[in-house]
Amino acid sequence: MLLIECPHCGPRAETEYAGCSEAHIARPESGGLDMTDAEWVEWVFWRKNTKGVYLERWNHAAGCRRWINCMRDTVTNEILATYKAGEKPPKIADAEREYKF
Repeated sequence: MLLIECPHCGPRAETEYAGCSEAHIARPESGGLDMTDAEWVEWVFWRKNTKGVYLERWNHAAGCRRWINCMRDTVTNEILATYKAGEKPPKIADAEREYKF
């Protein structure tokens, strides 16, 4: 089981969280009204499938119920950092692990 540091509540068990998806996906300004069906499908369903450092959104469903962002290595399943929704991801010191933002 993963121990995930909630920026609001402190360290909590993975079982308290739900709704994992890619972080930092901007909603279309028009709400999607000017998008074709193909563009809408791409925006709603297509996400990166990164091998390595990945930025995710998690909801602390059994705790404060806030959304947080999590930097996780998908190879090792290690949580590298967590930060509040709306913030930029922190820099990581490990030069071997990089992410593109």
